[in-house]
Amino acid sequence: MARLQILELPEGAGDDRPPFVLVVDQYEPQRYILGPDQPEPVDQFAGIAERIGARAVLIFEETIDIPANEVTLTEAADGNVLRIRVEPDLEGFHEQVMDAVAKAQADARAAVQ
Repeated sequence: MARLQILELPEGAGDDRPPFVLVVDQYEPQRYILGPDQPEPVDQFAGIAERIGARAVLIFEETIDIPANEVTLTEAADGNVLRIRVEPDLEGFHEQVMDAVAKAQADARAAVQ
């Protein structure tokens, strides 16, 4: 399953919020059946950066570890460093989103009737 990571970039003088890049790794390319009205391949990530406010979206099939996403908590007296990496558990997330969409659609239909 693809992973999402955020790579924070240094802030510039005109930035109203911290700039970032969305990194998608462990991505498995999808195949689409194209119709006669769609001669070009579908780009799943077209326009995503603009919609989420990212500077770019980087997509990799292999695993990419971003050292900036690791937090160094402490350095012990013996010189050992404790690092923690936080990764989201997105198991079941797709189902939750689809349930919320179905409920919203049902509520909209009920409001129209």
